[in-house]
Amino acid sequence: MSDQPIPEQNPPGLEPGLGVQASYAATRDRVEQYFDKSATKVWARLTSDEDVSRIRQTVRAGRDAMRDEILGRLPEDLKGRRILDAGCGVGQLSAELAKRGADVLAVDISPSLIEIARERHADSNISYVAGDMLDPSWGVFDHIVAMDSLIYYKTPDLGSALSTLKLRTSRSIVFTVAPRTPFLMAFWGLGQVFPRSDRSPTMVPQSPKQLEKHLTGGLVRGRRISNGFYISQCLEVRR
Repeated sequence: MSDQPIPEQNPPGLEPGLGVQASYAATRDRVEQYFDKSATKVWARLTSDEDVSRIRQTVRAGRDAMRDEILGRLPEDLKGRRILDAGCGVGQLSAELAKRGADVLAVDISPSLIEIARERHADSNISYVAGDMLDPSWGVFDHIVAMDSLIYYKTPDLGSALSTLKLRTSRSIVFTVAPRTPFLMAFWGLGQVFPRSDRSPTMVPQSPKQLEKHLTGGLVRGRRISNGFYISQCLEVRR
């Protein structure tokens, strides 16, 4: 199984160098370690119907709104469409896509989250797999969705990942980023000033204009969801 972007599959001028590949892999490994070891129980509770703190309630409500935004950018009837849920977590978005008739491959870097997804959606025909969303063995898709799974990557890494995925989809990629708001920039800046060896992966605020420099073609902007401690921007890459 490949665990790095495939340089020869990226458009001319966007081939990621070894530095980009290493940076992507290092971030991916930190994300896996965090969600598979440290945050599994917290994430499982946040995405359940259990009571959570007020802060986490805002995150839960924000994620619900963003899920609706992503679904709103896809056809209501997805019968016959193959979709990759890249970074599927516990499978909430995958389940909604399957209800529309899509053939869903749900991939997440965390085996623990994949096991929760399989348990919660055991009656579905969704294929849940633990692995790297960029693995070329997954094949090609009509659409790719990536909700809050690309928010930890630096702009060059994100651009490289999207360029790789674009070559494997015939229609669109709908994904989210952390927008460059004053609050998130301050939060990100503090993380750089006061690093901790054991801290969780930090969201990297993105500027769509800067991201476009690392892509072929432009970005279509969707809604920005801001609800308490949840702030996320929906973007779309179209073929």
